[in-house]
Parts: sequence; structure tokens; C-alpha cells
Amino acid sequence: MSDTSEHIIVVGAGAAGLMAARELARAGKRVTILEARQRCGGRIRPLLASEFGYPADGGAEFVHGEAPVTRVLLREAGLSLREIEGTQWSFDGTKLSRESRHDPHEAELHAVLSDLKDDLTVADFLRGHFAGPEYGRLRTSIARMVEGYDAADPELASILALREEWMDGGHHTQARVVGGYGALIDFLAAECRRHGAAISFGCVMSAVDEKDGAVAVRCTNGEVHGCNRVIVTVPLPLLRDIALPATARAKAAVVCDIGFGSVIKILLRFTLPWWREAKPDLADMTFLLSEQTIPVWWTRYPEQHPVLTGWFGGPRTAELAHLDPQGLIDAGLESLAAIFALPREDIARDLVAAEATNWMHDPFARGAYSWATPATREAQTILGRADGPVLFSGEALYRGRDMGTVEAALASGLETAGMILRR
Repeated sequence: MSDTSEHIIVVGAGAAGLMAARELARAGKRVTILEARQRCGGRIRPLLASEFGYPADGGAEFVHGEAPVTRVLLREAGLSLREIEGTQWSFDGTKLSRESRHDPHEAELHAVLSDLKDDLTVADFLRGHFAGPEYGRLRTSIARMVEGYDAADPELASILALREEWMDGGHHTQARVVGGYGALIDFLAAECRRHGAAISFGCVMSAVDEKDGAVAVRCTNGEVHGCNRVIVTVPLPLLRDIALPATARAKAAVVCDIGFGSVIKILLRFTLPWWREAKPDLADMTFLLSEQTIPVWWTRYPEQHPVLTGWFGGPRTAELAHLDPQGLIDAGLESLAAIFALPREDIARDLVAAEATNWMHDPFARGAYSWATPATREAQTILGRADGPVLFSGEALYRGRDMGTVEAALASGLETAGMILRR
């Protein structure tokens, strides 16, 4: 039997918001989703298949590790995963070579990490335990992973939060959703509507008012939505702009203890996979690492789409903050030209479609995803409390290993809905 006496507003139609809304609506609650954009998905950003030859992802793309919540949802949606295959290559400034995943100091790193009791930043950990010149390659690879993969700052990132990732070498499985993450978002949005949840676009929340037990959500377009409870799932940087009741404001103050990283993502579609012609050994290349302006590239292998995706994460993305999308595309082409020792014009001539996003410039994200500092776990505990009518949810509140992922967002949304339904 439906319980429509309680009206719950979910702010944000990203993975966390849609997941929470679906669970609540399925349990018979009256649910309204307010979304600032004119689409669902948030930092999941589907691109047109007509542009890239397949349903590409301009935002989140990979499914990391076991991802149990994601996998259950995919089965329910009739969607499948394709695991990442292929080889990893690197460019050292002069030549391309197959990347060796083994570091001679890996066993020593694992031993020191295993004995570590107190948390500290990654940079302090390396300075304290691996400062010698013989550890140069180890320090470089760790910094590259922390900045590039986690979009984090080694001077601020927690070593204990990253320990699990490193202890298995950071090589847990990665996969893609066949049909892209957009297909999963479409399923979740349809599920929300099927169970009676309303989704309103173009609603930018500016404030939550609470008085005598009544709650109202105010939007910049002048709309006011009354409710009993609010779940706020917006990215962390946006919380600073929202006026909140005293209890919620005190909780939100701890977001400064959670890191939030920036990412630049570039997709380039060509007429042909010219890199395989330039170097036949690259036929099964998946990832390509370098020290160029856009340092990381990947292919769709084992799919044969002639698309290269460029990636630049972490604090150094600030160096490219002045570039517009075309400037980022140009930087990507120049990086590829340097890596493959080809004229930039030759590469650009084969370009069919291009898309570039600096997620820091996105007004409804202001960055890509969160990462842990030594103070983050305590901050997550405070933010995750269900006291008062305003609750917080999203990938930044996930306490598992793969914080910052779509799995983290889905799991957090599920947990937040569960807290309400158990009360």
C-alpha cells in the first residue's frame, strides 16, 4: 500500500539521486526529483552514437572492480558488461614501449603499507619511506596514479584510503557497460517514473527552509517545493552555494575535509585507427601513458572503433583552465602528434568528430569526483547522519574502496533510501 503522506524531494538526478528515488518510490513514498540540468545522469554524460559510432561517455565510463550494486542493476535492466582487455603502453619522450607493471620495489612498498597504523598524506608517506634516488620510478608511478586515476592531490590524499588499491597493484578489473552508462541512467529514470516519481528539470536549488516541522526547497527560478524530507545529492563544491537549516549547515561544513578532483576528458573520432598503422604492435593497445599535456589515452579495444579518449586528472589540470573545448581538442592533437612523431596536421585531417569537457567548468559539477584525505572518513560519518529533515547522499559519502565511482553513487543512494525506509 502506498504511503504518499510523506513527500520526499531528491535534489539531483544523477546516479545517487535516481537510485534513492527509485527505492523510495518503489516503497510507495511520494517522490519528486529536482534536477538543475535538462537531462538525467549528472556526471554521467552520454554522447550521441551518430557522432562517435557508438554510445560514447563524455563523463563516467568504466565499471571498477566488483561493483555489486551496479552489476545487480545492470542485470535488472537487461544490460551487460564488457571487460577491458589489451596491453598498456607508455611514451618516455623518445620512444613507445609496452608498459611494465612490475616495480622492483613493489614488495617493499607492500610491506611498509601493511605495517602502517596511522594515516598521513601520500606525499608525506613517500618522503618518509621512499625518499632515496633508487625509488624515483616508484614515486613517479604512484604520483601518476594518485593524480591521474584518483584525480587527487598527493599532498592531501590519504595513504590508508589508497592502501587497498595499491596492495593489489591497482589492477582490479575494469569494464564498460555495453551501450554506455546512459543506458543504465535511462533505465533508472524510467523506473522512477514507473513507480510514480516526478522528475523536474531546470530546477537549481538555492535553499532549504525549515520552520515548525515544515520543509521547503527553493529554486533559483522562483519555484518553492514543500516536502517532509530532502535528500541532497549534488557534487560537493555546490553545497557551499546552498542555504541550509542550521543542523544541515553544520554537517555540510565538513565537506572541506573531503577531496574533490578535476578531470579533463577528450574524445576524438577518426576515419581510421591510424595509430595501428603507425605502429602495428599497438593493435591490442588499451591504455597509453605519457608526460604530454594530455597524458593518458585509451582505445575501445577489443572493439575496433577508431576513437581515442584523452584524460587528464588531478590538481595540474588547473594549468589548462584557460582553454575552451576547442583549445583542449587542439592540446590533445598536439599530444598525440608528439607521442607518435607525426605532423599534427596529418592527425587532424582524419578527425571526424571531437568532444572535450573540463569538468571543472561544468556549472553543476565543478569537478569530477571525490577522493579521501586523512580527515575524510570522519567527515563522511557526519555527513551521512540521518538527523533532521535534510540528508546527504552521493559518491563522496561512500566508505568503500572505490569512492568516486558510479558504484559509490548508486550504493550511497541505496543506503540513504534504506535509512529513511527503516525509520
